[in-house]
Amino acid sequence: YNLFLISNIAFFHFFLVIGQPAKSKRPKEPGENKIKPINKKVKAKPPKMRERESADSSLKSQSILTQVMDKGHFQKLAATLSLSAGQSIELRCKGSNVTWNYPSYLDTFKDSRLSIKQLDRYGQLILANSTAADTGEYSCWLQLCNGNKCRKDETKTGSTYIFFTDKEELFVPTPSYFEIVYLNPDKPAVIPCRVTTPSAKVTLHREFPAEEIETDGTDIIYDVKKGFVYQHPTSDHKGIVYCKAESQGAPQISIKYHLLYVEVPKGPPSTTIAASSNRAEVSDSVHVICTVLGEPDVDVNFRWQYPGQESERPAIIQNFWRLINRGTGHTTRISKSILLVEDFEARDAGNYICIAQNLRGETTVATRVELN
Repeated sequence: YNLFLISNIAFFHFFLVIGQPAKSKRPKEPGENKIKPINKKVKAKPPKMRERESADSSLKSQSILTQVMDKGHFQKLAATLSLSAGQSIELRCKGSNVTWNYPSYLDTFKDSRLSIKQLDRYGQLILANSTAADTGEYSCWLQLCNGNKCRKDETKTGSTYIFFTDKEELFVPTPSYFEIVYLNPDKPAVIPCRVTTPSAKVTLHREFPAEEIETDGTDIIYDVKKGFVYQHPTSDHKGIVYCKAESQGAPQISIKYHLLYVEVPKGPPSTTIAASSNRAEVSDSVHVICTVLGEPDVDVNFRWQYPGQESERPAIIQNFWRLINRGTGHTTRISKSILLVEDFEARDAGNYICIAQNLRGETTVATRVELN
């Protein structure tokens, strides 16, 4: 029995020794993988949905606009930038077909201080000897063209608003000393007293009765890039106003703004036509008047068709417009086109047709002039 027990113990010990793997001569480092790596190509997993969405959104908001700094360095631009008036600035936009937008003031006077070039790999805008009047938005975008048709690439854009600060010019200078602002009941109105120093304290004032107009942040707000914004204009807001700015010195006053309240139907021109006489004698002078009542800030274009037109009968056409008050505090634009025919002849008898057109459509009216 003792011999049998000893032989079983020996067998069991042998089984344990054989069944165990050989111990490594080198102790494993902490965190070391116990499985040896295998040289096997593994396909990269696609990013999760949220990661893809964030990547897409970053592409959409990617700016192609940079500022050229000293020693060839480049700086991506934030939403706003402040520079002292007198400094020069160079902006670049990546792309082989770049379009620029900048304050219209620079185009109006064909300013030689502004230089725009398109190079092979980027567009370049240089503004030398800046002034307070250059304050505004500077933006660029890549144009995608197919033949003669081009469109804006919404994923390749850049924009910044640049303040050219000048302690002598807290307000962005304007070419006039008085501006008209139309108050439409269905859209915000802007009093464009923009400043050159973003930290300036700006207030709005009525000329008569003399008082400061409260800016409540709801109905009337101040936007440093636009000016004061009336969110819901009413006839109570009409009158003459101005802005006052303060920034480490004596306060400065803006130009005056005349606020006119407008309430006229939107749509194609409201047009009427009338002749000085619908029956004319030979050698008479006849004039036909086409009249449109509309919004003060909406231009109207006139076209005429008249009997002697095909035979190149001479006619004199004059166009003009003016603002008139209708009702209580309502301002309307009256536009007129007058067609004058001198020395009336038989070939001048017939229909006189006026076509009035604005951005919302056109209206055709007609009247007839007969020969007595």
